[in-house]
Amino acid sequence: MPTLKKNPTLKDYQEYVKKLEIERGFSSESVLQKCLLLGEEIGELNKAVRKELKLLKTDQNSKNGSVARELADVVIIICTIANRLDIDLEKAFRGKEEINKKRVWG
Repeated sequence: MPTLKKNPTLKDYQEYVKKLEIERGFSSESVLQKCLLLGEEIGELNKAVRKELKLLKTDQNSKNGSVARELADVVIIICTIANRLDIDLEKAFRGKEEINKKRVWG
């Protein structure tokens, strides 16, 4: 079983997820399949937030996860998509932030 460093970088997360996918037999799933899973995880995150904030009526006995767990699932799936497409998430994040810094937010 792979282990994650104590103070991981984004690259460490990507490498960790890559090893987990191989170990758990998910490494052959396509980018499209991972994008579909991401959509499901976003839905689960939305439901967890809605339940935690007590917005709209929800089944309080439903077995959905906590916001923290659902966020972790989203990060895992994002790492798998980035890995499939050979995208360095840290580099992508930094590049996007350079663009955002030049935007006028109002």
